[in-house]
Amino acid sequence: MALAAMAGLFAAAGIATARPTPLLDCPLRDAPFSLESPLVDVLLSPAAKAVVADTAPQAWASLPPMLQGTSAPTFAAILTLRQALQFGGKPVDGLGELDARLHTLPITRTDKVARCARYDAVVPRLTLPGGSGLRLLVFEKINGFRDIPSVNAAHAALAEMAAQRGWRLVFTDHGGAFNPRTLARFDAVVWNNVSGDVLTLSQRRAFRRYITRGGGFVGFHGSAGDPAWFWDWYPDVLIGARFAGHPMKPQFQEARIVVDRSHPLASALPDEWRMTDEWYSFKTNPRAAGARVLLSLDETSYTRVGLFGEALDMGDHPLAWTHCVGKGRAFYSAIGHLPATYRQPLNRTMLEAAISWAATARQACAG
Repeated sequence: MALAAMAGLFAAAGIATARPTPLLDCPLRDAPFSLESPLVDVLLSPAAKAVVADTAPQAWASLPPMLQGTSAPTFAAILTLRQALQFGGKPVDGLGELDARLHTLPITRTDKVARCARYDAVVPRLTLPGGSGLRLLVFEKINGFRDIPSVNAAHAALAEMAAQRGWRLVFTDHGGAFNPRTLARFDAVVWNNVSGDVLTLSQRRAFRRYITRGGGFVGFHGSAGDPAWFWDWYPDVLIGARFAGHPMKPQFQEARIVVDRSHPLASALPDEWRMTDEWYSFKTNPRAAGARVLLSLDETSYTRVGLFGEALDMGDHPLAWTHCVGKGRAFYSAIGHLPATYRQPLNRTMLEAAISWAATARQACAG
């Protein structure tokens, strides 16, 4: 008897049948376990955890509790197993053996379901406000580090900007919004401190097509602040730089921001200003990816020492920039950890100009 017919008989008899958990097309769903696996995927697998505990017992036992969460949002989603075992720069013996043993583990359906649970395929019902202003989608799905105060402050600031400027703005925390039909309704997408890998493979394709064919992107602070990436196009092409770290001695410092007055978005900005925030450094410079830098940090104005004493000097230190991605426009600003930054007048002026620029009528990108 066919399964569908059997299910019908069970239903007619009042017998409940369990539906299998949907298996999304999430990234790394079928990938073998390795040192480059997201830490969270290892934590979700009893078999993988047992192999790590047996091969690298000391490093595994010393894993900080803050890295051991298995439900999103969690730091474990933005670190690889290798990074977690070497947390703080500690040497770990036997990594080659560990990687080889992990590769031999079968990837079960339970593993695949667990890996995909932090993604979603929910297509939200989004009602745009009336009017003729810019149509903006604010994306707030976070699988990695969720700094609630900064997310909430940016959310409130965007709502205020929209009310003042007549923007037609909606918010969502569903990755399912990244489909061709939904994205086509918007002039630009704003990522509000998004952390962690958040889009399925089909959602990635839809987003990439949207951008390269003329859509706009704006990213705030944490949207480029993950230690590990599992989609190279996002940091290397869309953002144009990879996060290296931020000072911790102290974490928040006043620094001097230098403005490139020749930039199209600089007309309402002074040559420089000072403000306090958490200052990101990057492993790569966005200029190498073709970005046009709007703001830079004066590295002599603050202390650049990371969590484990590492130097975070860049020399040329971009802070906010624009660039073209195909026919699309992309803007990113590393400002935005402290809630007060979203009320700082000059930063607010820059963000308003950047969003308007990114959402300009779809045409060949320039500037």
